[in-house]
Amino acid sequence: MGIEVTHADDADLERWNSYVDRSPHGTVFHRIEALETLADHSGTELHTLVGKKGQETVGIFPVFEKTTAGVTTVFSPPPRLLVTYLGPALLNFEKMKRRKAEKQHGRFVDGALDWIDAELDPRYTHVTTPVGYDDLRPYRWAGFEATPGYTYRVDLDEDHDAMLAEFSSDARRNVTNTDADAYEIVTYEGDVDAAKRIRNRVEERYGEQDKEYMLCEDFVVDLVERLPEHVRPVEIYADDEFAGGMITLDDGDTVYRWQGSVRFDVDVPANDLLDWHIMTDAVERDRTQYDMVGANTKRLNEYKSKFGPRLVAYHNLERGGPVVKAGAALYKRFSAGK
Repeated sequence: MGIEVTHADDADLERWNSYVDRSPHGTVFHRIEALETLADHSGTELHTLVGKKGQETVGIFPVFEKTTAGVTTVFSPPPRLLVTYLGPALLNFEKMKRRKAEKQHGRFVDGALDWIDAELDPRYTHVTTPVGYDDLRPYRWAGFEATPGYTYRVDLDEDHDAMLAEFSSDARRNVTNTDADAYEIVTYEGDVDAAKRIRNRVEERYGEQDKEYMLCEDFVVDLVERLPEHVRPVEIYADDEFAGGMITLDDGDTVYRWQGSVRFDVDVPANDLLDWHIMTDAVERDRTQYDMVGANTKRLNEYKSKFGPRLVAYHNLERGGPVVKAGAALYKRFSAGK
């Protein structure tokens, strides 16, 4: 039996988030509310593709269409919104034998790409796969070029001492020796004001470095309002003053260190304390991984690597004609993946 890839109908859209929850590749940004928010703030048209084998759903693939001066481009995720990965997510394949799983995967990819080519006819396509989506051969056979990106992931453990043992000596010292009365950390769920404070602190930090911060406040507000259970701002206060924070995302298994910054003129190691609090809070909520969201920027990796993470890969897939160089330059300039 073949695999048919179509635009999601109303019934599929109602079940979309259940597909995300069932897929090992599903992330917060695969959820329908997040996809609609991405489309609203990127000036793109969202296409929610679903692959089915008979009545069985085998994969989902959200893509975003942008047409400028008669040239159509397709992205997943769209640029400028600091979303590191999105792309396809597979279902119901883990227990299959390799030959059958590979055949089903290939047919799903071929069907999705055929739909994109027939319905959108893009001159340039860029897809960033989620972590764990590692078989890129169907895309290469279809003419895509693949380059890796990297992120760090910390395996969370109920034994806090075991986690601390993987930390660098300075990180371990900072979280164990800092006077608990010298700071306060507050975790919110779906709090717009906290998310705005953190977002604005990041923008301030970028301004101090004469850099542009691309994440607009309206996007953050809409994301929190549409996904309140999945967006958890965490703030740190020192001497009763706001010292910064982190907007974390939660997909039910993995917590993502999405956007944040702290002041460096405070007397506590605010970054280390924030990250440790987020990890231990995630353990208490039975989460298993902490994604540091990017390991591609040398100046940031020294900090992120001190928590004993694993280095894991995701992949950038691109295909295009005459405008491929311009499209690739645009995407790489505005993509996340720090």
